[in-house]
Amino acid sequence: MAPALGLSLLLFLPLSLQTPPQTPQDHTTAALGETVVTATRSPAASFDAPFSTDVVTDDDVVRRAYRTTAQMLEDTPGIFVQKTSYGQGSPYIRGFTGFRNVFLIDGVRLNNSVFRSGPNQYWNTVDPYSIDRLEIVKGPSSVLYGSDAIGGTVQAFTKDPRGGAASGRVATTLFTRASTAEHSVLGRVELDATPRDGLGVLLGGTGKNYGDLEGGADTGRQPNTGYGEWDVDLKVVRELGDDRRLVFLYQGVNQNNVPRTHKTVFAVPFEGTSVGSDLRRDLDQERTLAYVQYLGEDFGLGLSWHEQKEERFRTKGSGSKDRQGFDVGTLGLFGHLTRPSSIGTWTAGFDYYRDDVSSFSTKNPIQGPVADDATYDLAGLYVQDEFQMSRATCLVAGARFSYASADANSVQDPTGPGAISVEEDWSELTGSLRFVHEATESVNVFGGISQGFRAPNLSDLTRFDTARTNEFEIASPGLDPEHSISYEIGFKKRTEETASTVSVFYTDIQDAIVRVPTGNTNGSGEFEVTKENVGDGYAFGIETGGAWRFRPEWTLFGNAAYIDGKADTFPTSAPVKEREYLDRLMPTNAQAGVSWEDEDGRWAEARLRWVGDGDRLSTRDRSDTSRIPPGGTPGYVLVDLAGGFALTKNTRLDVALRNLTDEDYRTHGSGQNGPGRNLVLSLTVRL
Repeated sequence: MAPALGLSLLLFLPLSLQTPPQTPQDHTTAALGETVVTATRSPAASFDAPFSTDVVTDDDVVRRAYRTTAQMLEDTPGIFVQKTSYGQGSPYIRGFTGFRNVFLIDGVRLNNSVFRSGPNQYWNTVDPYSIDRLEIVKGPSSVLYGSDAIGGTVQAFTKDPRGGAASGRVATTLFTRASTAEHSVLGRVELDATPRDGLGVLLGGTGKNYGDLEGGADTGRQPNTGYGEWDVDLKVVRELGDDRRLVFLYQGVNQNNVPRTHKTVFAVPFEGTSVGSDLRRDLDQERTLAYVQYLGEDFGLGLSWHEQKEERFRTKGSGSKDRQGFDVGTLGLFGHLTRPSSIGTWTAGFDYYRDDVSSFSTKNPIQGPVADDATYDLAGLYVQDEFQMSRATCLVAGARFSYASADANSVQDPTGPGAISVEEDWSELTGSLRFVHEATESVNVFGGISQGFRAPNLSDLTRFDTARTNEFEIASPGLDPEHSISYEIGFKKRTEETASTVSVFYTDIQDAIVRVPTGNTNGSGEFEVTKENVGDGYAFGIETGGAWRFRPEWTLFGNAAYIDGKADTFPTSAPVKEREYLDRLMPTNAQAGVSWEDEDGRWAEARLRWVGDGDRLSTRDRSDTSRIPPGGTPGYVLVDLAGGFALTKNTRLDVALRNLTDEDYRTHGSGQNGPGRNLVLSLTVRL
C-alpha cells in the first residue's frame, strides 16, 4: 500500500478509537494522563507528546495475565511478539525486531554489542513483576537514545518503595500466579521498608517454574518447552529534598535450561512445519544490573554496571555434543540537564557504554558465537529544544552526535582456519523534528520527521554461529552504519468520555545490514551466510485504537494495525538482489472488548483478538520451515475473559480465562504454538 493511499484512508477512519485503556477504571483519562518521559525526556501527558506512545502498568500484568516482559507489549497497536520458544520473546515494532529496537531499564540500556538482528530472548530476562510500568515510543528515537532506536524505544521503570510502612516497619506483599495450559506456578515476595524518614527500601524476589506448554485442542502437550527461573531485585531511594533523590538498584536474573524446541526432535508440527534433528538445544541465561543515580526534576546523572551471560548446550541427532556462550560486562555512564529559556526548553546530555566481551565454544578455540577478547564503545552527545511556535503549536527539534568503535582480537577468519582481528569505528550525526498542534480543545495533531541510526555491532561483524534454520553465519568485517528516516502524521482526541488516536507512518530504510548467502555450505550441511549493507527498503503502516466510556462503570475499547514493508535482499545463493517483504511481516490484526469496574475495585473484561494470515513471506521466511508453515502462518481468533475482586481488605483474586475456544494458533514466526484454553489465577496479599 502506497503512503498516499494510506493518508487517504486516514481521512475515513473514525476518531472513536484509541490505544486500549491502561486500566479498566477511568479508561479515557488513565490512558492519556500517564506521564511519558521516554518521548522527549521532559515529563508530558501522552496526549501532548509529539510521538505515538503507549503505557503498560504493573496492574495490567496481573489483569491481562502477562507472563513475560515481552508479552506485556502484545496488546499495543503496531507491535507483535514473536516467540522462538516458550522462554523467549522478541517484539516487532513497526517492522523491526532484535537490535533495531532499544530497551531501557530506568534509563540504562539493555542492548549491548552481541544482540542479534533477528528475534532474540534478552527482553525476557527482565522480570515483569519488578516493573512499575513500561513506556513505549514507536518510531526512531536515535536523537535521545542513540544507536539501535529505529523501530521503537521501550523503557521499563522499576517499582519504587511506596512508603507503605511506618518508620522502622516493613510492609509485605505476597503474590502468586498459577496457570493451567502453561503448567506454571510462580511466586513473589516484596518487602517495602522505611528505615527512617526520607529513606525507602524495596526488596523483591520471584521464583518461576514453567512446565511443558499445552497447545490448543489438536496440539496438546508440547514436550521439552518448560524451564525454571529466579529473579531478585533491590531498590534503595534516599530523598534529599528539593525534588532530588539518590537511587541504588540491583537486579539479578537466572534462567535454567530454556529449550529452543523447534530445533529438536521434540517439536510438534503445525500446519506442515518440519521437526528439528537435535536431541537437545538449551540456553542458560544470567543477567545482573547495578546502578546508582542522582536525579532531580530537571537533571539526572547515573553510573551502571550491566552483565549478561549466555551458555548454549546442544546435542545433535548423531549424539555429538557442544557448548558455547559469552559474557558481556557493560560499564555505563549518562547525564542530562533540562533548562527553560526565552527560546524554549532545552535538554542536553551525554551517554557512554563500554562492553567487555569474552566468548567461547567447545568446537572452536578462536571464538564462540561472537568474537572473543573484544571491546565495544558507544558514546553520544545530544541537544534538544522544545519550543512554542504559536499558542497552539509546539515544535521539538534535536540532534545527536554518536561515536562507536569495535576492537575484536580473536575472530574466526571467514576465509580460512586461522584467526583475524577486527578494529573499526564510526561516527554519525542524526536529527529529529517533531510537532504537536492543538487543532481544538480536544484534538491534537502530531507528527514529524526522525532519523534512525544503527552502528554495526559485534554480532554483525564477528558472529560465527547458527542463523536461521539451516543457515550458519560467518564474520563480516567492513560494514557501514544503517540509516532510516521516518515520517509520521497522527491525530489524538480526548474528551471526558472518549479517547482516540490514529497514526500513519512511513520509514525509508537505507543501508540496512542483511544476511547474504556466500554460496558455500559448512560441514554440517548448513548454508553459509555473511552480511552486507544492501537492505534498502521501506516500512509503512496505520495504527488506530480507542476507548469510549458509555456508562460510568462500562467502557468499550478496541485497536487495529496494518503494516506493509519490503527491502532489498539476496534470496538465493546467486548474486541477484531482489526486493522482498520484510522478514516476519506483522499480520493485520485487531482487538475489541468491553470492561466494567465499580468503585469497590471489582472488575470484569471480555476481549476478542483477531489476527490475519501471516502469508506475506520473504524467501528466508519460506525457508524457515520449522517455524513458518508452507504458505504462511494461518490467522486466528482468540476470546479472553477476565475479572477480579477483593476477598478481604488486604487480599484480592484476579482470574483470566484466555483462549476460551481452545484455538490452535501460532504467533507468526514462532517456534511453538500458543497456549490452549488457559485459566490463570493470581492472588495478591498485602500485610
